[in-house]
Amino acid sequence: MKKVLFLLFAFVCALISACKKDAAINNQNSAANVPVKRANASPPGDVVGKVVVGYQGWFAAVGDGSPINQWWHWAPNWGATPSASNNGIKSWPDVRDYTTTFQTGWANLNNGSQARLFSSYTTQTVNKQFEWMQQNNIDCAALQRFNPTGGEGPVRDAITAKVRDAAQTYGRKFYIMYDVTNWTNMQSEIKTDWTNKMSAYTSSTAYAKQNGKPVVCIWGFGFNDPGRPFSAAACLDVINWFKAQGCYVIGGVPREWRTGVGGSRAGYINVYHAFNMLSPWLIGAVGNVGDADNIYNQHMISDQADCNANGIDYQPCVLPGDLQLHQRAHGDLMWRMFYNAVRVGAQSIYISMFDEYNEGNQIAKTAESSAFIPAGSNFVTLDEDGTPCSSDYYLRLTGDGGRMLKGQIALTATRPTQPIVGGGGTGNPPIGQTITLKSANNLYVCSENGTQAMNANRTAVGGWEQFAITSAGSGKVALQNSGKYVSSENGTQAITCNRTAVGPWEQFDWINNGDGTISLRGSNGRYVSSEGGTQAMTCNRTTIGSTEKFRVNQ
Repeated sequence: MKKVLFLLFAFVCALISACKKDAAINNQNSAANVPVKRANASPPGDVVGKVVVGYQGWFAAVGDGSPINQWWHWAPNWGATPSASNNGIKSWPDVRDYTTTFQTGWANLNNGSQARLFSSYTTQTVNKQFEWMQQNNIDCAALQRFNPTGGEGPVRDAITAKVRDAAQTYGRKFYIMYDVTNWTNMQSEIKTDWTNKMSAYTSSTAYAKQNGKPVVCIWGFGFNDPGRPFSAAACLDVINWFKAQGCYVIGGVPREWRTGVGGSRAGYINVYHAFNMLSPWLIGAVGNVGDADNIYNQHMISDQADCNANGIDYQPCVLPGDLQLHQRAHGDLMWRMFYNAVRVGAQSIYISMFDEYNEGNQIAKTAESSAFIPAGSNFVTLDEDGTPCSSDYYLRLTGDGGRMLKGQIALTATRPTQPIVGGGGTGNPPIGQTITLKSANNLYVCSENGTQAMNANRTAVGGWEQFAITSAGSGKVALQNSGKYVSSENGTQAITCNRTAVGPWEQFDWINNGDGTISLRGSNGRYVSSEGGTQAMTCNRTTIGSTEKFRVNQ
Protein backbone atom coordinates (compact mmCIF):
# COMPACT_ATOMS: atom_id res chain seq x y z
CA MET A 1 0.00 0.00 0.00
CA LYS A 2 2.80 2.43 0.88
CA LYS A 3 4.50 1.61 -2.39
CA VAL A 4 1.33 2.43 -4.35
CA LEU A 5 0.88 5.71 -2.48
CA PHE A 6 4.53 6.63 -3.09
CA LEU A 7 4.20 6.01 -6.83
CA LEU A 8 0.97 8.02 -6.94
CA PHE A 9 2.65 10.88 -5.10
CA ALA A 10 5.59 10.84 -7.51
CA PHE A 11 3.24 10.88 -10.49
CA VAL A 12 1.32 13.88 -9.13
CA CYS A 13 4.57 15.79 -8.49
CA ALA A 14 5.80 15.10 -12.01
CA LEU A 15 2.47 16.23 -13.45
CA ILE A 16 2.56 19.48 -11.46
CA SER A 17 6.14 20.14 -12.60
CA ALA A 18 5.23 19.58 -16.23
CA CYS A 19 2.25 21.91 -15.96
CA LYS A 20 4.41 24.63 -14.42
CA LYS A 21 6.95 24.22 -17.20
CA ASP A 22 4.25 24.47 -19.87
CA ALA A 23 2.79 27.52 -18.16
CA ALA A 24 6.19 29.18 -18.04
CA ILE A 25 6.70 28.54 -21.74
CA ASN A 26 3.23 29.86 -22.55
CA ASN A 27 3.81 32.97 -20.47
CA GLN A 28 7.15 33.51 -22.15
CA ASN A 29 5.61 33.25 -25.60
CA SER A 30 2.75 35.50 -24.58
CA ALA A 31 5.10 38.10 -23.19
CA ALA A 32 7.09 38.13 -26.40
CA ASN A 33 3.86 38.08 -28.44
CA VAL A 34 5.44 35.48 -30.70
CA PRO A 35 3.06 32.94 -32.27
CA VAL A 36 4.14 29.36 -32.79
CA LYS A 37 5.61 28.98 -36.27
CA ARG A 38 3.78 26.36 -38.30
CA ALA A 39 4.96 24.32 -41.25
CA ASN A 40 5.06 26.15 -44.58
CA ALA A 41 2.03 25.70 -46.77
CA SER A 42 4.53 25.24 -49.63
CA PRO A 43 8.12 24.02 -49.65
CA PRO A 44 10.97 26.42 -50.45
CA GLY A 45 11.05 27.48 -54.09
CA ASP A 46 11.73 30.61 -56.13
CA VAL A 47 9.31 32.61 -53.94
CA VAL A 48 8.74 30.67 -50.69
CA GLY A 49 11.79 31.20 -48.50
CA LYS A 50 12.93 34.09 -50.69
CA VAL A 51 12.97 37.90 -50.78
CA VAL A 52 11.16 39.48 -53.75
CA VAL A 53 11.50 43.13 -54.80
CA GLY A 54 8.81 45.05 -56.60
CA TYR A 55 10.43 46.28 -59.83
CA GLN A 56 8.75 49.15 -61.68
CA GLY A 57 11.12 49.49 -64.63
CA TRP A 58 9.03 52.46 -65.72
CA PHE A 59 11.50 55.30 -66.30
CA ALA A 60 12.28 56.56 -69.81
CA ALA A 61 13.99 59.58 -71.32
CA VAL A 62 13.91 61.50 -74.55
CA GLY A 63 16.53 60.02 -76.85
CA ASP A 64 16.78 56.62 -75.14
CA GLY A 65 15.44 54.79 -78.20
CA SER A 66 12.24 53.68 -76.47
CA PRO A 67 8.85 53.63 -78.22
CA ILE A 68 7.59 56.21 -75.76
CA ASN A 69 10.54 58.66 -76.25
CA GLN A 70 9.44 60.85 -73.36
CA TRP A 71 10.49 61.52 -69.76
CA TRP A 72 8.19 58.75 -68.56
CA HIS A 73 7.62 58.96 -64.78
CA TRP A 74 10.50 61.38 -64.21
CA ALA A 75 8.20 64.38 -64.64
CA PRO A 76 4.46 65.14 -64.61
CA ASN A 77 4.81 66.60 -68.11
CA TRP A 78 6.52 63.72 -69.90
CA GLY A 79 7.11 65.82 -73.01
CA ALA A 80 9.23 68.37 -71.16
CA THR A 81 12.65 67.94 -69.58
CA PRO A 82 12.65 67.16 -65.84
CA SER A 83 13.56 70.24 -63.80
CA ALA A 84 12.76 72.01 -60.56
CA SER A 85 9.45 73.12 -62.13
CA ASN A 86 8.69 69.76 -63.78
CA ASN A 87 9.53 67.17 -61.16
CA GLY A 88 7.84 63.80 -60.65
CA ILE A 89 10.15 62.13 -58.12
CA LYS A 90 10.74 62.34 -54.37
CA SER A 91 14.27 60.93 -54.24
CA TRP A 92 17.27 61.59 -56.46
CA PRO A 93 19.00 58.44 -57.73
CA ASP A 94 22.74 57.84 -57.55
CA VAL A 95 23.61 57.32 -61.23
CA ARG A 96 27.38 56.87 -60.92
CA ASP A 97 27.19 53.18 -61.88
CA TYR A 98 25.35 53.83 -65.15
CA THR A 99 27.29 54.36 -68.37
CA THR A 100 24.24 55.74 -70.22
CA THR A 101 22.39 58.65 -68.64
CA PHE A 102 20.42 61.64 -69.93
CA GLN A 103 20.84 65.35 -69.26
CA THR A 104 18.00 67.06 -67.38
CA GLY A 105 17.02 70.66 -66.82
CA TRP A 106 18.02 70.55 -63.17
CA ALA A 107 21.00 72.60 -61.96
CA ASN A 108 24.30 70.72 -61.67
CA LEU A 109 24.76 68.59 -58.58
CA ASN A 110 26.41 70.23 -55.60
CA ASN A 111 29.62 68.35 -56.46
CA GLY A 112 29.68 70.00 -59.88
CA SER A 113 28.53 66.99 -61.90
CA GLN A 114 25.72 67.32 -64.42
CA ALA A 115 22.24 66.38 -63.20
CA ARG A 116 21.56 63.29 -65.29
CA LEU A 117 19.00 60.50 -64.98
CA PHE A 118 18.80 56.90 -66.19
CA SER A 119 16.27 55.24 -68.46
CA SER A 120 14.83 51.84 -67.62
CA TYR A 121 14.68 51.17 -71.35
CA THR A 122 18.45 51.03 -71.78
CA THR A 123 19.90 47.55 -71.47
CA GLN A 124 22.78 48.85 -69.35
CA THR A 125 20.36 50.21 -66.73
CA VAL A 126 18.44 46.95 -66.36
CA ASN A 127 21.65 44.91 -66.30
CA LYS A 128 23.20 47.15 -63.66
CA GLN A 129 20.13 46.97 -61.43
CA PHE A 130 20.00 43.18 -61.64
CA GLU A 131 23.74 43.11 -60.96
CA TRP A 132 23.00 45.01 -57.74
CA MET A 133 20.46 42.32 -56.88
CA GLN A 134 23.08 39.65 -57.47
CA GLN A 135 25.71 41.49 -55.42
CA ASN A 136 23.30 41.78 -52.49
CA ASN A 137 21.75 38.28 -52.72
CA ILE A 138 18.30 39.59 -53.60
CA ASP A 139 16.49 36.57 -55.00
CA CYS A 140 13.68 37.66 -57.23
CA ALA A 141 11.99 40.64 -58.92
CA ALA A 142 8.26 41.06 -59.45
CA LEU A 143 8.03 43.01 -62.71
CA GLN A 144 5.09 45.40 -62.54
CA ARG A 145 2.73 45.24 -65.53
CA PHE A 146 -0.09 47.75 -65.77
CA ASN A 147 -2.77 47.78 -68.47
CA PRO A 148 -0.65 46.86 -71.51
CA THR A 149 -3.30 47.79 -74.08
CA GLY A 150 -2.61 51.54 -73.85
CA GLY A 151 0.18 53.73 -75.14
CA GLU A 152 2.66 52.37 -72.60
CA GLY A 153 2.26 48.80 -73.80
CA PRO A 154 5.14 48.68 -76.32
CA VAL A 155 7.73 50.02 -73.88
CA ARG A 156 6.53 47.66 -71.14
CA ASP A 157 6.79 44.75 -73.58
CA ALA A 158 10.35 45.70 -74.46
CA ILE A 159 11.41 46.10 -70.84
CA THR A 160 10.00 42.66 -70.03
CA ALA A 161 12.43 41.12 -72.49
CA LYS A 162 15.31 43.12 -71.01
CA VAL A 163 14.37 41.98 -67.50
CA ARG A 164 14.33 38.35 -68.62
CA ASP A 165 17.78 38.70 -70.18
CA ALA A 166 19.23 40.47 -67.13
CA ALA A 167 17.75 37.90 -64.75
CA GLN A 168 19.30 35.11 -66.79
CA THR A 169 22.67 36.89 -66.91
CA TYR A 170 22.85 37.60 -63.18
CA GLY A 171 21.22 34.43 -61.86
CA ARG A 172 18.08 36.10 -60.49
CA LYS A 173 14.43 35.11 -60.83
CA PHE A 174 11.51 37.25 -61.99
CA TYR A 175 7.77 36.97 -62.48
CA ILE A 176 4.95 39.08 -63.90
CA MET A 177 2.97 41.15 -61.42
CA TYR A 178 -0.20 42.55 -62.97
CA ASP A 179 -1.48 45.79 -61.42
CA VAL A 180 -5.17 46.03 -62.31
CA THR A 181 -5.59 49.68 -61.33
CA ASN A 182 -7.81 51.58 -63.78
CA TRP A 183 -7.92 48.62 -66.18
CA THR A 184 -11.44 48.85 -67.55
CA ASN A 185 -11.59 45.57 -69.49
CA MET A 186 -9.27 43.70 -67.14
CA GLN A 187 -11.25 40.47 -66.87
CA SER A 188 -10.82 39.55 -70.53
CA GLU A 189 -7.69 41.50 -71.48
CA ILE A 190 -5.48 40.10 -68.71
CA LYS A 191 -6.15 36.58 -70.01
CA THR A 192 -5.37 37.63 -73.58
CA ASP A 193 -2.16 39.35 -72.53
CA TRP A 194 -0.99 36.28 -70.64
CA THR A 195 -1.90 33.89 -73.45
CA ASN A 196 -0.48 35.95 -76.33
CA LYS A 197 2.56 37.54 -74.68
CA MET A 198 3.58 36.90 -71.10
CA SER A 199 3.17 33.13 -70.88
CA ALA A 200 6.05 32.75 -73.35
CA TYR A 201 8.44 34.06 -70.70
CA THR A 202 7.76 31.10 -68.42
CA SER A 203 10.09 28.99 -70.57
CA SER A 204 13.03 31.11 -69.39
CA THR A 205 15.31 29.54 -66.80
CA ALA A 206 14.98 32.82 -64.90
CA TYR A 207 11.18 32.78 -64.67
CA ALA A 208 10.15 32.08 -61.06
CA LYS A 209 8.51 28.76 -60.31
CA GLN A 210 6.82 27.74 -57.07
CA ASN A 211 5.60 24.21 -56.45
CA GLY A 212 6.73 23.55 -60.02
CA LYS A 213 4.35 26.18 -61.40
CA PRO A 214 5.09 29.56 -63.04
CA VAL A 215 4.36 32.44 -60.68
CA VAL A 216 1.92 35.24 -61.47
CA CYS A 217 0.86 38.02 -59.12
CA ILE A 218 -2.33 40.05 -59.43
CA TRP A 219 -2.24 43.25 -57.41
CA GLY A 220 -5.42 45.16 -56.63
CA PHE A 221 -8.30 42.73 -56.15
CA GLY A 222 -10.59 43.70 -53.27
CA PHE A 223 -9.35 47.27 -52.77
CA ASN A 224 -12.21 49.55 -51.85
CA ASP A 225 -11.59 52.42 -54.27
CA PRO A 226 -12.87 53.59 -57.67
CA GLY A 227 -9.74 52.49 -59.53
CA ARG A 228 -10.40 48.79 -58.79
CA PRO A 229 -14.18 48.29 -59.00
CA PHE A 230 -14.12 44.59 -59.90
CA SER A 231 -16.77 42.31 -58.48
CA ALA A 232 -15.84 39.31 -56.36
CA ALA A 233 -17.13 37.04 -59.13
CA ALA A 234 -14.89 38.69 -61.74
CA CYS A 235 -11.88 38.42 -59.45
CA LEU A 236 -12.51 34.75 -58.73
CA ASP A 237 -12.92 34.08 -62.44
CA VAL A 238 -9.48 35.57 -63.19
CA ILE A 239 -7.73 33.78 -60.30
CA ASN A 240 -9.22 30.42 -61.22
CA TRP A 241 -8.40 30.96 -64.90
CA PHE A 242 -4.71 31.48 -64.09
CA LYS A 243 -4.71 28.46 -61.82
CA ALA A 244 -6.23 26.44 -64.67
CA GLN A 245 -3.28 27.54 -66.81
CA GLY A 246 -1.04 25.83 -64.27
CA CYS A 247 0.08 28.99 -62.47
CA TYR A 248 0.87 29.64 -58.82
CA VAL A 249 -1.07 32.87 -58.16
CA ILE A 250 -0.12 35.57 -55.64
CA GLY A 251 -2.56 38.27 -54.54
CA GLY A 252 -1.50 41.79 -53.69
CA VAL A 253 -4.38 42.63 -51.35
CA PRO A 254 -5.49 45.28 -48.84
CA ARG A 255 -4.07 45.00 -45.34
CA GLU A 256 -7.64 44.58 -44.02
CA TRP A 257 -8.28 41.60 -46.29
CA ARG A 258 -9.31 39.31 -43.40
CA THR A 259 -11.86 41.65 -41.85
CA GLY A 260 -13.40 43.13 -45.00
CA VAL A 261 -13.44 46.65 -43.56
CA GLY A 262 -11.60 49.89 -44.28
CA GLY A 263 -9.51 49.50 -47.42
CA SER A 264 -11.05 46.13 -48.30
CA ARG A 265 -14.38 45.53 -49.95
CA ALA A 266 -16.75 43.40 -47.89
CA GLY A 267 -17.57 39.89 -49.03
CA TYR A 268 -14.24 39.12 -50.72
CA ILE A 269 -12.87 36.51 -48.32
CA ASN A 270 -13.42 33.73 -50.88
CA VAL A 271 -11.45 35.77 -53.40
CA TYR A 272 -8.54 36.12 -50.99
CA HIS A 273 -8.64 32.46 -50.02
CA ALA A 274 -8.47 31.45 -53.71
CA PHE A 275 -4.89 32.75 -53.99
CA ASN A 276 -1.88 30.52 -53.40
CA MET A 277 -0.06 33.34 -51.59
CA LEU A 278 -1.27 36.59 -50.03
CA SER A 279 0.77 39.79 -49.87
CA PRO A 280 -1.03 42.59 -47.97
CA TRP A 281 -0.08 46.14 -49.01
CA LEU A 282 1.40 48.41 -46.33
CA ILE A 283 2.52 51.58 -48.12
CA GLY A 284 0.95 54.53 -46.29
CA ALA A 285 0.34 52.50 -43.14
CA VAL A 286 3.88 52.37 -41.75
CA GLY A 287 6.01 55.42 -41.07
CA ASN A 288 7.99 54.44 -37.99
CA VAL A 289 8.92 51.49 -35.80
CA GLY A 290 5.77 51.94 -33.68
CA ASP A 291 3.60 51.64 -36.78
CA ALA A 292 5.47 48.50 -37.79
CA ASP A 293 4.78 46.88 -34.42
CA ASN A 294 1.12 47.91 -34.54
CA ILE A 295 0.77 46.21 -37.94
CA TYR A 296 2.46 43.12 -36.51
CA ASN A 297 0.10 42.92 -33.54
CA GLN A 298 -3.11 43.99 -35.26
CA HIS A 299 -2.68 42.25 -38.62
CA MET A 300 0.31 40.01 -39.17
CA ILE A 301 -0.19 37.49 -36.37
CA SER A 302 -3.79 36.83 -37.38
CA ASP A 303 -2.93 37.00 -41.10
CA GLN A 304 -0.34 34.26 -40.70
CA ALA A 305 -2.75 32.13 -38.66
CA ASP A 306 -5.47 32.48 -41.29
CA CYS A 307 -3.06 31.61 -44.08
CA ASN A 308 -1.80 28.60 -42.16
CA ALA A 309 -5.36 27.38 -41.56
CA ASN A 310 -6.22 27.68 -45.25
CA GLY A 311 -3.01 26.33 -46.82
CA ILE A 312 -1.99 29.73 -48.18
CA ASP A 313 1.56 31.12 -48.19
CA TYR A 314 2.06 34.52 -46.52
CA GLN A 315 4.24 37.29 -48.00
CA PRO A 316 4.11 40.49 -45.93
CA CYS A 317 5.53 43.76 -47.24
CA VAL A 318 8.74 45.25 -45.95
CA LEU A 319 9.51 48.83 -46.89
CA PRO A 320 12.41 51.21 -46.22
CA GLY A 321 10.17 54.21 -45.54
CA ASP A 322 9.53 57.42 -47.41
CA LEU A 323 12.91 59.17 -47.47
CA GLN A 324 11.45 62.59 -48.18
CA LEU A 325 9.27 62.25 -45.05
CA HIS A 326 12.30 61.30 -42.91
CA GLN A 327 10.84 57.88 -42.03
CA ARG A 328 13.87 55.64 -42.51
CA ALA A 329 15.87 56.15 -39.29
CA HIS A 330 19.01 54.92 -41.12
CA GLY A 331 17.54 51.47 -41.61
CA ASP A 332 15.94 50.86 -38.23
CA LEU A 333 12.39 51.00 -39.63
CA MET A 334 13.11 48.53 -42.43
CA TRP A 335 14.94 46.14 -40.13
CA ARG A 336 12.04 46.14 -37.66
CA MET A 337 9.75 45.09 -40.49
CA PHE A 338 12.15 42.30 -41.49
CA TYR A 339 12.27 41.17 -37.86
CA ASN A 340 8.47 41.15 -37.57
CA ALA A 341 8.03 39.25 -40.83
CA VAL A 342 10.52 36.55 -39.85
CA ARG A 343 9.30 36.12 -36.26
CA VAL A 344 5.68 35.77 -37.38
CA GLY A 345 6.72 32.86 -39.60
CA ALA A 346 6.19 34.42 -43.05
CA GLN A 347 6.89 32.19 -46.04
CA SER A 348 8.27 35.04 -48.18
CA ILE A 349 8.95 38.78 -48.00
CA TYR A 350 7.97 41.42 -50.58
CA ILE A 351 10.02 44.64 -50.72
CA SER A 352 8.05 47.76 -51.59
CA MET A 353 9.88 48.81 -53.80
CA PHE A 354 13.16 48.45 -55.69
CA ASP A 355 13.13 51.55 -57.92
CA GLU A 356 10.17 53.64 -56.76
CA TYR A 357 11.89 57.05 -56.75
CA ASN A 358 8.49 58.66 -57.32
CA GLU A 359 7.25 57.76 -53.84
CA GLY A 360 10.65 57.87 -52.12
CA ASN A 361 10.49 54.25 -50.90
CA GLN A 362 13.16 52.81 -53.22
CA ILE A 363 16.02 50.57 -52.09
CA ALA A 364 18.05 51.11 -55.29
CA LYS A 365 21.07 53.40 -55.07
CA THR A 366 20.11 56.86 -53.88
CA ALA A 367 21.91 60.16 -53.31
CA GLU A 368 23.80 59.69 -50.07
CA SER A 369 24.60 63.33 -49.28
CA SER A 370 23.91 66.84 -50.51
CA ALA A 371 26.92 66.53 -52.86
CA PHE A 372 24.86 64.21 -55.05
CA ILE A 373 21.63 66.20 -55.51
CA PRO A 374 20.96 69.17 -57.79
CA ALA A 375 22.02 72.50 -56.35
CA GLY A 376 19.09 74.38 -54.88
CA SER A 377 16.86 71.31 -54.74
CA ASN A 378 15.16 70.02 -51.60
CA PHE A 379 15.71 66.29 -52.14
CA VAL A 380 16.33 64.47 -48.87
CA THR A 381 19.48 62.32 -48.91
CA LEU A 382 20.36 59.13 -47.06
CA ASP A 383 22.35 61.01 -44.41
CA GLU A 384 19.34 63.18 -43.51
CA ASP A 385 19.31 62.20 -39.82
CA GLY A 386 23.03 62.79 -39.33
CA THR A 387 24.11 59.18 -39.94
CA PRO A 388 26.12 58.81 -43.16
CA CYS A 389 24.81 55.96 -45.34
CA SER A 390 26.37 54.68 -48.55
CA SER A 391 24.14 54.84 -51.63
CA ASP A 392 23.80 51.03 -51.67
CA TYR A 393 22.85 50.79 -47.98
CA TYR A 394 19.26 49.63 -48.46
CA LEU A 395 20.34 47.02 -51.00
CA ARG A 396 22.75 45.64 -48.41
CA LEU A 397 20.10 45.84 -45.69
CA THR A 398 17.73 43.84 -47.91
CA GLY A 399 20.41 41.23 -48.42
CA ASP A 400 20.80 40.82 -44.66
CA GLY A 401 17.03 40.63 -44.20
CA GLY A 402 16.99 37.80 -46.71
CA ARG A 403 19.70 35.98 -44.77
CA MET A 404 17.59 36.22 -41.62
CA LEU A 405 14.52 34.88 -43.46
CA LYS A 406 16.57 31.90 -44.68
CA GLY A 407 18.01 31.19 -41.24
CA GLN A 408 21.54 32.05 -42.36
CA ILE A 409 21.73 34.49 -39.46
CA ALA A 410 19.76 34.30 -36.22
CA LEU A 411 16.50 36.16 -35.70
CA THR A 412 17.57 39.50 -34.23
CA ALA A 413 15.84 42.80 -33.53
CA THR A 414 19.23 44.54 -33.80
CA ARG A 415 20.11 45.63 -37.32
CA PRO A 416 23.37 43.93 -38.34
CA THR A 417 23.99 46.06 -41.42
CA GLN A 418 26.30 49.04 -41.04
CA PRO A 419 25.33 52.22 -42.91
CA ILE A 420 28.85 52.43 -44.37
CA VAL A 421 30.56 49.42 -45.91
CA GLY A 422 33.15 47.90 -43.57
CA GLY A 423 34.16 44.74 -41.77
CA GLY A 424 35.57 41.58 -43.30
CA GLY A 425 39.28 41.14 -43.86
CA THR A 426 39.95 44.84 -44.25
CA GLY A 427 37.73 46.26 -41.51
CA ASN A 428 36.19 49.71 -41.65
CA PRO A 429 38.03 52.50 -43.44
CA PRO A 430 41.04 53.22 -41.17
CA ILE A 431 40.23 56.90 -40.67
CA GLY A 432 43.16 58.74 -39.08
CA GLN A 433 45.65 56.01 -39.90
CA THR A 434 48.52 55.89 -42.39
CA ILE A 435 48.49 52.85 -44.67
CA THR A 436 50.15 51.24 -47.65
CA LEU A 437 48.38 49.72 -50.64
CA LYS A 438 49.80 46.66 -52.41
CA SER A 439 48.41 45.82 -55.82
CA ALA A 440 47.84 42.40 -57.41
CA ASN A 441 51.36 42.47 -58.87
CA ASN A 442 52.67 42.43 -55.27
CA LEU A 443 54.08 45.95 -55.64
CA TYR A 444 53.20 49.10 -53.69
CA VAL A 445 51.20 52.09 -54.85
CA CYS A 446 53.34 55.23 -55.07
CA SER A 447 52.22 58.86 -54.92
CA GLU A 448 55.21 59.90 -57.03
CA ASN A 449 55.53 62.87 -54.66
CA GLY A 450 52.71 64.59 -56.54
CA THR A 451 54.98 65.49 -59.43
CA GLN A 452 53.69 62.93 -61.94
CA ALA A 453 50.95 60.33 -62.38
CA MET A 454 50.77 57.61 -59.71
CA ASN A 455 52.07 54.09 -60.26
CA ALA A 456 51.86 50.69 -58.56
CA ASN A 457 55.44 49.60 -59.15
CA ARG A 458 57.44 49.96 -55.93
CA THR A 459 59.13 47.00 -54.28
CA ALA A 460 59.63 48.72 -50.90
CA VAL A 461 57.84 51.26 -48.71
CA GLY A 462 59.20 54.78 -48.46
CA GLY A 463 57.57 58.12 -47.80
CA TRP A 464 55.83 58.25 -51.17
CA GLU A 465 54.18 54.87 -50.59
CA GLN A 466 52.30 55.84 -47.41
CA PHE A 467 48.86 57.43 -47.38
CA ALA A 468 46.93 59.05 -44.53
CA ILE A 469 43.24 58.15 -44.62
CA THR A 470 40.86 60.98 -43.77
CA SER A 471 37.09 61.23 -43.81
CA ALA A 472 35.65 63.07 -46.80
CA GLY A 473 32.13 62.99 -45.34
CA SER A 474 29.12 60.85 -46.23
CA GLY A 475 31.13 57.69 -45.62
CA LYS A 476 33.79 58.50 -48.21
CA VAL A 477 37.53 58.73 -47.70
CA ALA A 478 40.39 60.86 -49.02
CA LEU A 479 43.99 59.66 -49.35
CA GLN A 480 46.77 62.10 -48.50
CA ASN A 481 50.54 62.02 -49.00
CA SER A 482 52.93 64.83 -48.16
CA GLY A 483 50.07 67.26 -47.65
CA LYS A 484 48.45 66.55 -51.01
CA TYR A 485 45.40 64.47 -51.92
CA VAL A 486 44.96 61.68 -54.44
CA SER A 487 42.68 62.70 -57.32
CA SER A 488 40.74 60.37 -59.62
CA GLU A 489 40.98 63.00 -62.36
CA ASN A 490 37.36 62.04 -63.01
CA GLY A 491 38.60 59.00 -64.91
CA THR A 492 39.67 61.05 -67.93
CA GLN A 493 43.41 60.76 -67.35
CA ALA A 494 45.91 59.04 -65.07
CA ILE A 495 45.34 59.65 -61.35
CA THR A 496 47.61 61.99 -59.42
CA CYS A 497 48.40 63.01 -55.86
CA ASN A 498 48.67 66.76 -56.27
CA ARG A 499 45.50 68.35 -54.91
CA THR A 500 45.63 70.74 -51.99
CA ALA A 501 41.93 70.38 -51.09
CA VAL A 502 39.26 67.69 -51.22
CA GLY A 503 36.70 68.08 -53.98
CA PRO A 504 34.50 65.46 -55.68
CA TRP A 505 37.46 63.91 -57.56
CA GLU A 506 39.35 63.46 -54.30
CA GLN A 507 36.59 61.43 -52.63
CA PHE A 508 36.49 57.62 -52.80
CA ASP A 509 34.21 54.83 -51.64
CA TRP A 510 36.17 52.30 -49.56
CA ILE A 511 34.85 48.93 -50.70
CA ASN A 512 35.47 45.71 -48.81
CA ASN A 513 35.73 42.88 -51.34
CA GLY A 514 35.39 40.21 -48.65
CA ASP A 515 38.60 38.45 -49.74
CA GLY A 516 41.14 40.46 -47.75
CA THR A 517 41.31 43.23 -50.33
CA ILE A 518 39.68 46.61 -50.83
CA SER A 519 38.80 48.66 -53.89
CA LEU A 520 38.45 52.40 -54.31
CA ARG A 521 35.62 53.90 -56.32
CA GLY A 522 35.79 57.50 -57.50
CA SER A 523 32.93 60.00 -57.69
CA ASN A 524 32.55 59.09 -61.37
CA GLY A 525 31.39 55.63 -60.32
CA ARG A 526 34.54 53.97 -61.72
CA TYR A 527 37.19 51.99 -59.87
CA VAL A 528 40.85 52.76 -59.33
CA SER A 529 43.11 50.39 -61.28
CA SER A 530 46.77 49.60 -60.70
CA GLU A 531 47.11 48.92 -64.44
CA GLY A 532 49.26 45.97 -63.43
CA GLY A 533 52.11 48.30 -62.55
CA THR A 534 53.00 48.61 -66.22
CA GLN A 535 51.62 52.09 -66.71
CA ALA A 536 50.20 55.00 -64.73
CA MET A 537 47.19 54.21 -62.54
CA THR A 538 43.69 55.18 -63.67
CA CYS A 539 40.16 55.47 -62.30
CA ASN A 540 38.14 54.27 -65.26
CA ARG A 541 37.15 50.67 -64.61
CA THR A 542 33.45 49.74 -64.54
CA THR A 543 33.96 46.46 -62.66
CA ILE A 544 36.34 45.10 -60.03
CA GLY A 545 38.97 42.71 -61.34
CA SER A 546 42.37 41.73 -59.98
CA THR A 547 43.98 45.03 -60.96
CA GLU A 548 41.30 46.95 -59.06
CA LYS A 549 42.01 45.15 -55.76
CA PHE A 550 44.53 46.27 -53.14
CA ARG A 551 45.81 44.78 -49.90
CA VAL A 552 46.19 47.15 -46.97
CA ASN A 553 49.39 47.24 -44.90
CA GLN A 554 50.88 44.05 -46.35
